[in-house]
Amino acid sequence: MRLRPTPVTERSSDSQPLAERRCWLRAGLFLGPVLGLGGWLTALSTPAQANDPRRRRVATPGPAYAGHAAATAFVAEVTARRGLDAAWLKRAVGDARRTEAVRRLIMPPPAGTAKNWIAYRARFVDAQRIAAGVAFWRDHEAWLAEAEARWGVPPEIVVAIVGVETFYGRFTGRFRVVDALATLSFDFPPGRRDRSAFFREQLEEFLVWCQREQLDPGVPLGSYAGAIGLPQFMPGSINRFAVDMDGDGHIDLLRQPADVIGSVARYLADHGWQRGMPTHFEVAVPVDTADRAFLLGPDILPSFTAAQMLQRGAELPTPARAHAGPLALVELQNGDAAPSYVAGTANFYAVTRYNWSSYYAMSVIDLAAELRLGFARRG
Repeated sequence: MRLRPTPVTERSSDSQPLAERRCWLRAGLFLGPVLGLGGWLTALSTPAQANDPRRRRVATPGPAYAGHAAATAFVAEVTARRGLDAAWLKRAVGDARRTEAVRRLIMPPPAGTAKNWIAYRARFVDAQRIAAGVAFWRDHEAWLAEAEARWGVPPEIVVAIVGVETFYGRFTGRFRVVDALATLSFDFPPGRRDRSAFFREQLEEFLVWCQREQLDPGVPLGSYAGAIGLPQFMPGSINRFAVDMDGDGHIDLLRQPADVIGSVARYLADHGWQRGMPTHFEVAVPVDTADRAFLLGPDILPSFTAAQMLQRGAELPTPARAHAGPLALVELQNGDAAPSYVAGTANFYAVTRYNWSSYYAMSVIDLAAELRLGFARRG
């Protein structure tokens, strides 16, 4: 049965903006976000089963953080800063457990791992994911239309993000979120840039969210990095960008597709999505290597007008030449084969704010195009 849209309730944390860009967590993990976050999962047959904690194998935890010096200091700081119940907070953090699998999975891939757009794309743009995405779209068509009307994000983009992130709820994570965030807050592994401060912020946001939603902090499961639900939001992003789309008084990113849809659309809109703008154009790169290097310099950040790209020797189709906004020359490496290139717009860049990777963004965009075709054929 299709749900009918109701007024949206937005929630926003009163804390200062955090480093919500989850993308760095998976930077360099070119096997893709689903494998990066949930690749160790056993696929379950339906999203409902995947989201039922009784049917999911939770990662084996280690020692608890009760009495841990850094955890104790964290509890005191958060109690003073947020006004949370001290006993509840102490118990929640003390019951969290160090998890070695989390420390292992947060590490970057081996040096020299080749990027391969063709292989990356094949993991996410396939017949099964397209069919599941079209079904998700049909089941929640009214909510997707409501989200597009409010935030300007097309249904296919929202549906594609949910598909790439968690295969429509089949892979949402097997780690207790409190364990993952506590481990990365108090026992971040050596060997890469220390991001423990970021994870302490996310642990604080998680506890704020749990108290507001009256959740037991030991129950929610998520990724090894603490991302939650079908859209894999970090806790700070839940508090800042998630919406109660179905108006039931709660934000549920595991079991309420309406909340998932509204939250993804709002996130993209708040990160620069512009209604009606293409995500990218075809481009032929300059022959001159110096000109090509100049245009590639800003990476995925749109920095050049169409005229400036043409002056540097790039070739653009007529719609791109008429595009008023800035463009980025985006390179997608294909292993030993020649790279692929697109001219990315501000909307391409907005998708990379969800995951800071041009490979991720292009997978979402290509899956979205296939979903649009599939939905039209079914409709």
